Amino acid sequence: MTKQQKHILGDTLLFAAVMGLTLYAVFRGQDLGDVAQAIRDCDGRWLVPALGCVLVFIGGEAVILRLLLRSCGYRLSRGRCFLVSSAGFFFSAVTPSAGGGQPMQVYFLRRENIPVPVSAVILMAVTITYKLVLVLTGLLMALFRRDFLRARFGETMVLFWLGLALTVGFTTLLLVLVFHPNLARAAMDGGHRLLERLHILRRSGSRREKLLAAMERYHETAGYFKSHLGLMVLVQAITFVQRFALFTVPWLVCRGFGLTGCRWGDVALTQAMITVAADMLPLPGGMGVTEGLFLTAFGPVLGELVLPAMVLSRGTDFYCRLLLSAAFTAVAALVLGRHRDTDIKGAGPQ
Repeated sequence: MTKQQKHILGDTLLFAAVMGLTLYAVFRGQDLGDVAQAIRDCDGRWLVPALGCVLVFIGGEAVILRLLLRSCGYRLSRGRCFLVSSAGFFFSAVTPSAGGGQPMQVYFLRRENIPVPVSAVILMAVTITYKLVLVLTGLLMALFRRDFLRARFGETMVLFWLGLALTVGFTTLLLVLVFHPNLARAAMDGGHRLLERLHILRRSGSRREKLLAAMERYHETAGYFKSHLGLMVLVQAITFVQRFALFTVPWLVCRGFGLTGCRWGDVALTQAMITVAADMLPLPGGMGVTEGLFLTAFGPVLGELVLPAMVLSRGTDFYCRLLLSAAFTAVAALVLGRHRDTDIKGAGPQ
């Protein structure tokens, strides 16, 4: 068995184990018949736009990829960008900390003759705008709606603060790497030498060269941001729409149960804060934590309907998204790299 096959097997087993434990924890001691009946009583017509929100979420990144590729002189059809986007979401969902998504997107873009340095810069820009939505939303909620957060999360507020701290820290690190390359290079050099002196790492000149090459890509991303500022503002706006489309799914489920008193803003922001808490945790798709926080945050509002609502909401915004992206990833494996419609007009970020 190759190293890559071992990684795939390990990720698969971890995903299956976490999902099994999550299902056990959620449904332990519950009357499954009552849950099933409540789900049957839900007006399924509201689940159609919920599925539409999932497609908007996936399609939003496809639009962003196409815009950024065109700004670099590469034209890729909407359909192929959608396939690349789907592959990213699928591998992000099944790997810890969403670590497998972007490497697979780089792989599929390379099959479409998009050079790795170009795709690396573009995907770094996507990551930053993606995380900034959570950072800005989380900080605004922490500053101006702290009482709302306490009422929803109660004793689990520590998970929100931990998630927010990790997300802010990670995003800050990315911004430092991108916009302060000299500081980042000095920190990297110092940390690398310290690890070698402590004999945690063996002395290796090639490793340092690879790290410096990676740092150069961050520097290229900074140049890209500065030369495409207007485009990045547009991308950030699209990312807000993309993310809040997914945060809308629980509200549509509430409407399916006839709960007209649930306000969209409160439900969407609650779901956003659940995502903030779970996004950076080393669990595939944030499984376990997301379900537990949903039950805690929406319990006071939904009462006995909270478990059926969680099943439909999570089933739509994660598991249906997982199945859809898996299907499109299979198509990507068959289609991308064949009969290429990439119109190359440039050789890299401009």
